[in-house]
Amino acid sequence: MKKLIFVMLLISYNFFAFGQEETSKDWYFLDLSNDNVPGISVYKTYNELLKGRKSEPVVVAVIDGGVDYLHEDLRDIMWHNPGEKPNNGIDDDKNGYVDDVYGWNFIGGSDGRDVNQDNLEVTRLYKKYNYKYKDVTDPSKLSKAQKKEYEIYKESKAELEGEKVKAAESLDRYKTRKMEIFKSLDQVQKELDAKGLTYAQVGSLTETDDDGYNTSLALVKRVQAADPDLKSIQDIKDLIGSDFQRGIDYFTDKVMYHYNPDFNPRSVVGDNYDDSSEKYYGNGDVKGPDADHGTHVSGIIAAVRGNNIGMDGIADNVKIMGVRVVPNGDERDKDVANGIRYAVDNGAKIINMSFGKSFKWDKKVVDDAVKYAMKKGVLLVHAAGNDNQNNDVANNFPTDKYDKKGFCGKKYAKNWIEVGASSYMNDSLFVAEFSNYGAKNVDVFAPGVAIYSTIPENQYASFQGTSMASPVVAGVAAVLKSYFPGLSAKEIKSIILESSVKKTFKVVEPGTGELVPFSALSVSGGEVNLYNAVKLAMDKYGKKAAK
Repeated sequence: MKKLIFVMLLISYNFFAFGQEETSKDWYFLDLSNDNVPGISVYKTYNELLKGRKSEPVVVAVIDGGVDYLHEDLRDIMWHNPGEKPNNGIDDDKNGYVDDVYGWNFIGGSDGRDVNQDNLEVTRLYKKYNYKYKDVTDPSKLSKAQKKEYEIYKESKAELEGEKVKAAESLDRYKTRKMEIFKSLDQVQKELDAKGLTYAQVGSLTETDDDGYNTSLALVKRVQAADPDLKSIQDIKDLIGSDFQRGIDYFTDKVMYHYNPDFNPRSVVGDNYDDSSEKYYGNGDVKGPDADHGTHVSGIIAAVRGNNIGMDGIADNVKIMGVRVVPNGDERDKDVANGIRYAVDNGAKIINMSFGKSFKWDKKVVDDAVKYAMKKGVLLVHAAGNDNQNNDVANNFPTDKYDKKGFCGKKYAKNWIEVGASSYMNDSLFVAEFSNYGAKNVDVFAPGVAIYSTIPENQYASFQGTSMASPVVAGVAAVLKSYFPGLSAKEIKSIILESSVKKTFKVVEPGTGELVPFSALSVSGGEVNLYNAVKLAMDKYGKKAAK
């Protein structure tokens, strides 16, 4: 599932955002020694190491929920299938996919319809096993295989029922709190009207014995001081209302779709879902109905550099291939596997995967696709997840660990980088409070807070999540592959981890609040750094540079 982290504190009416320290939109491009900001040194790298050097184009696949391929900052760097003529309804290159000009959409139908909402995997598993085990009273009579299924059923049933109740309660709280806050803001407006005052004169209002009114009055004063562009109480309501609506929409989706066993949109796709070996289904619409997430990810990697539009991507010689497999809900293993294989077969050398889930359906088909990518020398970069959990003990699928051993008895994919999220604070708050971590299962950290990038319809926005940290690493990997095309996926991974900036101070461990050594939260104990990575590649693999 593609999770965007948004401010949930609205429920408690804690509008701390208006008092937060301001950060520059390009903070993650900055350098700690030059700018006193723990960025990844993008400017320093291009100015000092890469100026005048040759590079080769690299195809980076963004397996996600959709990419706006017409965005002003992306259209010039989108991958175009060289063997496909657009919109002629013919599979010109005979790769099995009709009109796959910018990539492929595995959650759409041949009739042009697209899946937007879907279940979470836990819901699909519950539905799968409910009819078999709902009436079981004595599990000891089940066979060994049935007992295994029964345990999955019990776990999925418990989580489904619990989370659906919590989602419904959160939805009610959001709706109720919005009404309460708006009512209080209306009281402030009435007080202004009664005294013949304008919004600019709100500072002359004093507190009353109404706590709700006082809180709203304090909010209005803070907003007025922090954002002079807002000229009225209605402007404030519009600002707050949009945040509340995001929360309302989020929990509505959970109740109506994510945790609803009666909802199944798969008929839109028209495939035989039980056949994981099936590859040729979907359509060529790589944008889909909701491309915010994938477009944002794409911009981080490779938005056109130096065009004085919007923002710059990390890599300067990249083509973005859009591969749509992630709905608003959990991605399906069959689609993920096919997305990886499509990207590999069509020339991608790096694949970004900013999605994840806590349950699996058919991990073998994904494992086989990962092994296929490794055979073809393709690097996979994956977001560690936003549940402030330890991935050494909790699940975040897909993973680099095979259910069964891979090549030469290997248990782990060597072409995989798992990425946690760091912040712009170079102190104990360095690790993003939402980020997953793991001394064994998270490889490296990268900036993932307040990341400014592209969103559909030529717009831009700041998002946060390990979904943003992963494409930072994918962008660094793309630079390495572009300027040192002879590097293997394994070598690129080694460079990124070895060259990461080690932090010697203790940080707040997400989820626990305890101070722990940063080195204990990942394999490398470091944050990715483009300058260090390129310098190490030059020193160690200079012969593999572009000619």
